[in-house]
Amino acid sequence: MATSAIGFWEPMRVVYNSVLTTVVVGFLVAFWPGAREYITWLQVPRMIVLAVMANVCYCAAYPVDLFVQYSGFRSAWMGLRWVLFLIGTLFAAALASLIMADLVFLGPLD
Repeated sequence: MATSAIGFWEPMRVVYNSVLTTVVVGFLVAFWPGAREYITWLQVPRMIVLAVMANVCYCAAYPVDLFVQYSGFRSAWMGLRWVLFLIGTLFAAALASLIMADLVFLGPLD
């Protein structure tokens, strides 16, 4: 069951990170003239910490997946766990959007 979880979630991590990268780059491109003054080298460590935190949060899917796989709902779950992925990815994209909007419209957090 752990092999099944890893086989599903790790390839999907690439999609998850691509979606979040697209959100961040999209904000930078859309608001570049104004965002340029707030995106400095001092922001890079913060962005790295946020990226690591996003990937740690992604790992929250593993306990849920394994719990359901050990239950009697395993056969149904195998076809539906993409729903958990979709909900989690949309939630993470919404959080990334809020963080980027805060940075672009309110300035850097000091």
